[in-house]
Amino acid sequence: MSSHGTSKPMTSRKCGPLSGVAQVPGDKSISHRALILGALSMGETRVTGLLEGGDVLDTAQAMRAFGAEINRMDDGEWRIHGLGVGGFAEPEDVIDCGNAGTGVRLIMGAMASTDISVTFTGDASLRSRPMGRVTDPLALFGAAAHGRSGGRLPLTMVGAADPVPVRYATPMPSAQVKSAVLLAGLNAPGETVVIEQEPTRDHTERMLAGFGAEISTEITDEGRVITLKGQPELTGQTIIVPRDPSSAAFPVVAALLVEGSDISVPNIGMNPTRAGLFKALKLMGADITYSNERLEGGEPVADLRVKHGPLKGITVPPENAATMIDEYPILAVLAATATGATHMPGIKEMRVKECDRIDAMVTGLTACGVKVDETEDSMTIHGVEHIPGGATCKTHLDHRIAMSFMCLGMVTQNPVKIDDAGAIETSFPDFIPLMQTLGAKFAKVNG
Repeated sequence: MSSHGTSKPMTSRKCGPLSGVAQVPGDKSISHRALILGALSMGETRVTGLLEGGDVLDTAQAMRAFGAEINRMDDGEWRIHGLGVGGFAEPEDVIDCGNAGTGVRLIMGAMASTDISVTFTGDASLRSRPMGRVTDPLALFGAAAHGRSGGRLPLTMVGAADPVPVRYATPMPSAQVKSAVLLAGLNAPGETVVIEQEPTRDHTERMLAGFGAEISTEITDEGRVITLKGQPELTGQTIIVPRDPSSAAFPVVAALLVEGSDISVPNIGMNPTRAGLFKALKLMGADITYSNERLEGGEPVADLRVKHGPLKGITVPPENAATMIDEYPILAVLAATATGATHMPGIKEMRVKECDRIDAMVTGLTACGVKVDETEDSMTIHGVEHIPGGATCKTHLDHRIAMSFMCLGMVTQNPVKIDDAGAIETSFPDFIPLMQTLGAKFAKVNG
């Protein structure tokens, strides 16, 4: 059942060439951070291009619960009047983060060094996800977490009354963990240091610097060492949110899948810590060209043109995993049509996303006639010239699983059905109509 109520089954059928312009939504990661840092700043922050999906709207509501004033203007601009670092008030009610793993973990970090208590919950998917990876390092600041077994939601965080700075080496590549620690470090005296062995998306570091924080990054023998000076006065900013490369992945891969396709995907964020998918696609032989490359709000942006062409299986470099962890489901769909096998090692982080994404993709692809091998931290997809399809694939309340199997149905011999498209609204509300405009044959299932 969808997190939004009754389940919404849909089918995807084989279609002709895709054409047109794919205007994908704003970057979800940057949208979350813009709202949170705007709420932690003095003065007004103005945000254009904010993703208005369920996850981000839940974060906006959470910032209001902490006392920030947040309004959406008629022209789509969002205005945030912040409270300053350490200025969060204790919410009167439970904070419901819906399906947003990024939202809840970053918000926990933002409040962990403030002397308030907050209870967090979410939908069934979010309540099943591990929070110890964030609450453990936040405890080093002096915060305390009281939740269900395994550190799962619902969970109450008691912020530190007298926070101390922290030096923390992340045990796994996770931008959420890194960001939660840095946000907690804002209200701690002295310097908070995060060390990561593998680089993860750096939107938090870029945006903190933009709001006026003193933050530096150094590559050492220990790894990537990020140092933040605590208790700054952040100042409201004007932010232009680039379009989300993780959302762009779906029309981009769809165009590579469907013979004869030729589409444009403008204004896509090309942050190097998010560009792993595009590197992998190039290794497979994808016809993708970039134009109008530029910087917007400190983030690299480009316009993409994508054409269908022959693709070959590859071994995806494991060091790229942290820069494309959300894109492996849709890459697995593309790999099913490539010549040969595509091996994806080092992806165990997929098992603790909105669902166990390795299991979900292996099960769905196998049901559609694709041979897939899996281990605890890898998938190997064997390409099929003509994919039978015809299965009903379970989405497990996971937006990326849902969109991936909808794209698969565009090239299978028989339609592919998903049990619930409701979760798509959390990150890409216009996915269905946008893809239909390009030429996809998606339809709701009645009854």
